[in-house]
Amino acid sequence: MSQHFTSTRSENIAVSPSQAMALGISPDGGLFVPLENSEAFDPLWFVGKTYSQTAEKILGAYFSDFTDGEIKHCAEAAYNTQNFETQEIFTLESLGDFSFLELFRGRTLAFKDAALSVFPHLLRLALQKQGIKEKLAILVATSGDTGKAAMQAFGGIDGFSAIVFYPYEGVSEVQLLQMLTQMDSNASAVAVRGNFDDAQSAVKDVFADGAFHAKMHGAGYSLSSANSINIGRLFPQVAYYFYAYAKLIQKGAISPGDKVNFSVPSGNFGNILAGFYAMKAGLPVNKLIVASNDNTVLFDFFRSGIYDTKREFIKTISPSMDILVSSNLERLVYEAVGRDAGNSAGLMQQLSAFGRYELESGDGSPLKNFYASYATEGEARDAIKKVWEKHGYMMDTHTACGYKAYSDYAKAASDGCHTVILATASPLKFPQAVYEAAFGQASLSGIEYLHALSEKASIPIPAPLAGIQEKPRRQEAVIDSSALREYISSFLSSQLQG
Repeated sequence: MSQHFTSTRSENIAVSPSQAMALGISPDGGLFVPLENSEAFDPLWFVGKTYSQTAEKILGAYFSDFTDGEIKHCAEAAYNTQNFETQEIFTLESLGDFSFLELFRGRTLAFKDAALSVFPHLLRLALQKQGIKEKLAILVATSGDTGKAAMQAFGGIDGFSAIVFYPYEGVSEVQLLQMLTQMDSNASAVAVRGNFDDAQSAVKDVFADGAFHAKMHGAGYSLSSANSINIGRLFPQVAYYFYAYAKLIQKGAISPGDKVNFSVPSGNFGNILAGFYAMKAGLPVNKLIVASNDNTVLFDFFRSGIYDTKREFIKTISPSMDILVSSNLERLVYEAVGRDAGNSAGLMQQLSAFGRYELESGDGSPLKNFYASYATEGEARDAIKKVWEKHGYMMDTHTACGYKAYSDYAKAASDGCHTVILATASPLKFPQAVYEAAFGQASLSGIEYLHALSEKASIPIPAPLAGIQEKPRRQEAVIDSSALREYISSFLSSQLQG
């Protein structure tokens, strides 16, 4: 069927997938969601399929104005051994009644590669379909991983510029080096004073500024996003949920038709939201387990129905989850209020004005499909040590939160369902925190922990990190959130002159 997308904040918007992808965010400030339910897939169809074939099937359902040949080309161009370490793209490590789905085998060693490997191919076609001939400026707010993945995806590609904004002193040393050593002239990373929410809010303000859009249009640029607010980032992630289920069947860990739990380290809520869309599309999901760190805004929301950002922002060893305003939650809220765009818009207005809202939902609410828990920093460290000593498996600091939430749910529910924990990043991206959690304090500095962890845990340093400390790097630029427009204008102007 022909899929269209509407806005979480207006019932009068219906756009094609390519138009939604090119825009990034709806003109009313809302997020694009499928107007119709996507087709329901038979999970058994995916058994024995490659990841490229899996992605092709999923993408074809959501992006219906792309031809089968176009979708096939995009999937095959993205999911191959040039972009990923292994032929199977993502590996599933089963340890009894739970498994780790390793989503960090791509070029930036984080789950963001799953979507950002295919997104540029989809977006280029979307622009062609929409007749957009201007250069495209991709604006990204990142808590650490999306930034490098976006720079990697669009770096060196003619017709695109990528500008990444990250919180100053709010990412790991490896994450920072990954961004600063990306030397493509059309990609830039700049630190924003404040936290991730400050950077994200500033980027959203830019997208909502019609006058600035017009100014950039006059300079020959259109603006779009590579955050998961863009459907071209979000919906490719649905594929790895179906892929994991098929792998479990192949391994004999489950039988066809068995329900499965997914425990997902959650910050901006896009990763676990993809699991919700997978469930809507026919995947036998029992429970989606929302894993938070010390920033418990999501945990509190799922327990109380109150989303309240007026609280202390805590910097943790899992920086990609240090978020108080989870943008993608708006899409779930839209579903929870019965796809009532007016109601959804009202709640988002309350969030903007007061920093909080309260959601009233009935028994049929999709929120019942979720369970929420969190790990304090100490609990995350304990989880890393426990899993290493018991299973010989090394988790990163974010995946550790996912394991802790899985453990909490297993104690509370005892439902007998196999649980897949999404391993969202390589432990080598957070080497000091992981090393100290597993092996104790060491007299090391900075990047030395990368090599120490690699040796101690027998984890080979992958090519993207090999010699990263010796690579040429840019000087870190730091700006206030109020200076985003000036920085964007200056950078894009230099691109045209270059």
